Amino acid sequence: MTGRITIVGLGPGDPRWLTPAASEALASATDLVGYGPYVGRVPEQPGQRRHVSDNRVELDRARFALDLAANGARVAVVSGGDPGVFAMAAAVFEALETGDPAWRGLDIHVEPGITAMLAAAARVGAPLGGDFCAMSLSDNLKPWEVVEKRLRAAVEADFVVALYNPISSARPWQLGAALTIVAETRGPDTPVILARAVGRPDERIRILALGEVEASLADMSTMVIIGASTTRRIVKGDGDTPYVYTPRSYGVRA
Repeated sequence: MTGRITIVGLGPGDPRWLTPAASEALASATDLVGYGPYVGRVPEQPGQRRHVSDNRVELDRARFALDLAANGARVAVVSGGDPGVFAMAAAVFEALETGDPAWRGLDIHVEPGITAMLAAAARVGAPLGGDFCAMSLSDNLKPWEVVEKRLRAAVEADFVVALYNPISSARPWQLGAALTIVAETRGPDTPVILARAVGRPDERIRILALGEVEASLADMSTMVIIGASTTRRIVKGDGDTPYVYTPRSYGVRA
C-alpha cells in the first residue's frame, strides 16, 4: 500500500509545545482526520483535505482514516495532548486489529505529544515526581464499577493520581463520587491541583486542599491531580500560587 497514517499529538494547547516531528507530519499529510476543535488547531495547507467528526465516534474515525490510507492518502489523525493517552492511537490500533486485514500492510506511526498531566504538573512544580498513575473518569467506554475499583486501588497504594475527563454535562456526578472515594483514605489537607485549559488563553490553575475541592470547580477542560501522602506544598509570596512537588524519596513526608 502507498498510503500511510501518522497519529499526531498536538499537545494541550500552546503551539510552542508541538514537536517538530508532529509539525512535519501535519504539513505533509494529504488528509487530516479528527475531532473538530483539534483539527481546527492545525494551520491550513493548500490542497489538504479535512475530515472532522464528533468526539464520541473514535472507532468510526479510525476506520475512516485507515480506509483513506488504504486508498493512497497520507493521513494525519490528530489528537489533543499525546495520542497514546486516552486518545486516538488506541482507537486506530483497535480498528486495525478488528478491521480489513489489508489495513495491516499500511505504514502507521505515532508522533507523541505533551499530555495534559505533564503540562499541568510543570505549571506548579513537580507533583508527579514520585510514583503516579493516570485514570479517566469517563464511563463511556468502561463501567463505573471498574473506574471505582481502580481508583480505590491507586489511592490505597499511595499513588499521585491524575484524573482525565473528570466531569461533563452528560457526566456531572463522577468527580464528586471520586473525591468521596479519595477522602476515605487521603487526609483533608492533601494537595489537589485543578488545571484548566493549560497552554490556552483561558488557562486557570488552582491548588486546594482535598477538603476544599468541589466538583463544580472542574469541567472537561480540567486536569485534576490529587497528591499522595508525601506530596508537599512550598509557600511563595503572599497571593502567589505555591509550588507543589512529590519527593522521589518515600521517606520524606510533610
